[in-house]
Amino acid sequence: MAFDYDLFVIGGGSGGVRAARIAAAEHGARVGLAEEYRMGGTCVIRGCVPKKLMVFASGFPGAVADARAYGWEARIGGFDWPAFRTRLDAELARLEGIYRANLLRAGVEVHDCRATLAGPHEVALADGRVVTAKHILIATGGSPVVPEKWRDVPGSLTSNDIFLMQDLPKSVLIVGGGYIASEFACIFNGLGVKTTQFYRGAQILRGFDDEARGHIAQEMIANGVDLHLETDLLEMEPRDGGTWVKSTTGHDGVYDAVVFATGRNPATKGLGLEELGLSLKPNGAIPVDSYSQTAIPSIYAVGDVTDRANLTPVAIREGHAFADTVFGGTPRHFDHGLIPTAIFTQPEYGTVGLTEEEGRAPGPVDVFSATFRPMHSLFAGRDNRAMMKLIVCGTTDKVLGCHIIADHAGEMIQLAAVAISMGATKAEFDKTLAVHPTMAEELVTMRSATRSHRD
Repeated sequence: MAFDYDLFVIGGGSGGVRAARIAAAEHGARVGLAEEYRMGGTCVIRGCVPKKLMVFASGFPGAVADARAYGWEARIGGFDWPAFRTRLDAELARLEGIYRANLLRAGVEVHDCRATLAGPHEVALADGRVVTAKHILIATGGSPVVPEKWRDVPGSLTSNDIFLMQDLPKSVLIVGGGYIASEFACIFNGLGVKTTQFYRGAQILRGFDDEARGHIAQEMIANGVDLHLETDLLEMEPRDGGTWVKSTTGHDGVYDAVVFATGRNPATKGLGLEELGLSLKPNGAIPVDSYSQTAIPSIYAVGDVTDRANLTPVAIREGHAFADTVFGGTPRHFDHGLIPTAIFTQPEYGTVGLTEEEGRAPGPVDVFSATFRPMHSLFAGRDNRAMMKLIVCGTTDKVLGCHIIADHAGEMIQLAAVAISMGATKAEFDKTLAVHPTMAEELVTMRSATRSHRD
């Protein structure tokens, strides 16, 4: 059978774009790609990039306060949200243009419309055309979820809506306790917005290291976030001046904005997968094998739509491995076993490998943990504390996990991840000369498997 394309990709995010580019430019495949919104996907348009720029913006008041403590005559005025939004929109447009240019340069034919599956080898485009492809890759990402009870209540926002706000609210309620909720709570707080956060669980950042979770929560509260744990929404309605809410603990108040960061689901609704006989997971995720292939041999999926590890670098690696496997004659898959990541709360949290709880399950492990006041903020008179933690196998001395809570933790964890991915032992960490005076030197100076505290 003659196909219009060797590969057709549905979704113009990081994973889909990488797969399309590699298949076309490096392996000579005829590739088409459809994107119904904007090129760049969650990361570029409504996730990592705009969020990190907001993190930067929210950090300047603290930096100016530190500058005064260091002897500078410094002050900061009010935050100009419209000016920031204008610059932000321009930057996202620039990045989107790069994504599109890279696809065109690779020879990928781009379709700016929605695409759905019409058969194992057929894609129906919203403009009425139906095209055929030997292989189809689903890379449609995910979308935020608002609990059904609150979905139609005026004033219900998601993380997607934050980047489109015309005005910065004076007060905001963040509902949720995952990394997206906690990051935006810190961002709004840093921008001078009165910030409240509700989370129904006992501690934020479920699934991460327990000690780290508690440390971050304490720091967020100390920085001004009004964090309510074991608290959920009970009532919510629009009122003059904003949205009135009442919690399960009896707290009530009116907020300019209520943002739900209560999870994300794979964006598979209406794609036609189930009509082809493909069973999805309860949350809509597409089941795939280690090579990203579904139960329908011609259809593959990468990125958040598979709900394996919902991170941009993971989607990129999955997309690249797919292209090399199917079109490059080099079967390979991405190993999801050791994934470094950073949470851009204030302070930042960088993590790779096992948590203490995961490490203790098979046991035995040694836990090296230290908290301390960093030199920079100590001199400025701030009371915040950094935390460094290593999880070490008690029999092999291999470092199984690393956790860093500090300014620039995301930068530090990237380098620690290199050593851990190479199988470094605690003894090898210890024999590495410390770079002094730095926060990161704590990673190579912890000597006893006890929690230590120093100023």
